[in-house]
Formats: sequence, structure tokens, C-alpha cells
Amino acid sequence: MRIGTQLSYAGNFIDMAEEAVRLEQAGLDIVFVPEAYSFDAVSQLGYLAARTERVELASGILQIYTRTPTLTAMTAAGLDYVSGGRFTLGLGASGPQVIEGFHGVRYDAPIGRTREIVDICRQVWRRERLVHEGKHYRIPLPVEEGTGLGKPLKLINQPVRERIPIQLAALGPKNVALTAEIADGWQPIFYYPEKAADVWGASLAEGKAKRAPELGELDTIASMPLAIGEDVDHLLEPYRHMIALYVGGMGAKGKNFYNDLACRYGFEAEAKEIQDLYLEGKKVEAAAAVPAELLRAISLVGPEGHVRERIAAHAEAGVTTLLVQPLGDTADERVELIRQIRELTP
Repeated sequence: MRIGTQLSYAGNFIDMAEEAVRLEQAGLDIVFVPEAYSFDAVSQLGYLAARTERVELASGILQIYTRTPTLTAMTAAGLDYVSGGRFTLGLGASGPQVIEGFHGVRYDAPIGRTREIVDICRQVWRRERLVHEGKHYRIPLPVEEGTGLGKPLKLINQPVRERIPIQLAALGPKNVALTAEIADGWQPIFYYPEKAADVWGASLAEGKAKRAPELGELDTIASMPLAIGEDVDHLLEPYRHMIALYVGGMGAKGKNFYNDLACRYGFEAEAKEIQDLYLEGKKVEAAAAVPAELLRAISLVGPEGHVRERIAAHAEAGVTTLLVQPLGDTADERVELIRQIRELTP
């Protein structure tokens, strides 16, 4: 089982990069760099490629609407080159608040667009002359839509790999089925291992039935906070507030993916209460309404024995990468947590 971590959206990236170097030395396998409406992930990944030697690097995630499919492929090939073949392309749809609100781009057809983008990326990396006739993307641009001068081109450079891993962030049934069919990795959020099969099992089975053998097994990447000790439960309080933000405030009523997930886990009444409170501006009360069962199930926080049991539960549910957020006040504490979980993980 791999151990990964994700850098923060905010803060001093140079300091975080230096910490990533230490985490690599402590046994970290992969580091994800997010891109919401913060600094772009690509420049930071390039910096990390120069500062690290072994750890894998991943975008977590590049939004599918913010770059052309071909630029996404070029960017991934470039990052794979400067990192010596250590890059994973993490893609996701994000949400309309960011895509329409910050980028001014229409949020539509995320599933169809994702499938086409993955196909285009893999064509580019194989250095084929790019021809794509899809519903959402047509390359080269048809004569009637442009100057008529476009022609099929192929990537000038020879990529380090023609099969750069692609990891998709997906929650909904159709998104998860698509991920299991075409992606190398899947990153859900708030992963509850004992309930994962009930929520996602059918979608995963549907996608895997269509999966090409050359893709191999699907890498399942579960993210969670990490703290090991006898008196560490209080460290979960910021995470409680984050869950309230996602379940309560990431979208309107009826259009919140994370609220839907909490409902599918069996917390319908609690999800409704959290959302009602959050949208009324009662953020503290919304956080207090987050069920303790959910909070503990989707975290690795507690005594060593408890953390070991939770790691085993994730492994049994099919998780292959633990994406942890070490809850330490200092870099030394966070590095030590990575050393500890590396020793506890098979």
C-alpha cells in the first residue's frame, strides 16, 4: 500500500516543497498538488520535480474545463519529462462554482468530456497524428468552424512514457463507472471503507467489466487526516469543520455532490441538518452536527492499535494508496507521522 500526501491550497509553497523533500526521505510514495482557484499546480509540480528524487508527483486535480485537452496532454508529458517519469495526471470536473464563477466557462457534460480528454491525452503521448471526432472536442477543428487551415499534428517531443498514469476524482455512480473503465487510478473523497461497497460497488463492477486488460488493476486513493497517539482526538476538530464546509456549503440544495455522498452513507438527516445550518450562516453549529461515526470512519486518528485497524479496513475495502494529511504542528511532527504510518502499512 502506498502512502501519499497532498500539499495545501494556500500557504508558503517553498516551505511546503522543502517539507516534501523531508517526507520523501521518510518514506512518502506520492505527493499531490491541488489546483482549485489557488496558484496553478503545474508550476509547483515543476519545482517539486527539481527538488525531489524518488517520490511520485501528481496533480490533484487539474480541472478538465480550464485547459484544452491537447494542452493537458502536453503539460502532463512535460511534467513527466522533468520528473524523470514520476508524474501522474490527476483530472477532475471540479464544480460549477469554480468553473463558471472563477473561469467563466460553462460547466457541462463532465462525463462525456472526461472520456474524450483521456482518449486525446493517450493519443498525444503515443505521438499519433491527432484526429479526434467527438461530441465535445473535434481535432483538427472542422473547416466550417475555423479557417480551414488546421491539419493533424503530433507531439514534437518523444515522451518519457506513452502511458502516463491518469487518476480521476469521481463520486457519482456514472463518474465512478467511467473511472473504473478508463483510468489508472480513482480518488474518491471521504472514503468510508465499511460502506464503500454499498455506495460504489455496483459502479466499480460496471466499469471494470469494460476495462482494457492493459490498464491493470485500478489504484484506489483514499484521503484522510492522520494522527497517532493516546490523546489526539481533538486534532479532528478542523476536519469536522471541513466536512461541514463540503457537505453543507459546496453547492446549493439538490446540487451538492458531497451532501449526496453523506446521504448515500446513511446520514440523510444529519446531511440535511448540516446543510440547513451552513446555508443559514451557522457554520459552528453545522460542524457540531457532523456525526462522530462518520468523522472517525474517514480518518486515521487515534492510538496506534486503532490506526492499524483502520489501515486494515481500508486495505480490505480495496484501497491501494492512503493519501494522508499529517496533523502535526511542526514539520518535524509531520515527518515523524509519515515514518510511523510507513511502518504500520503493509
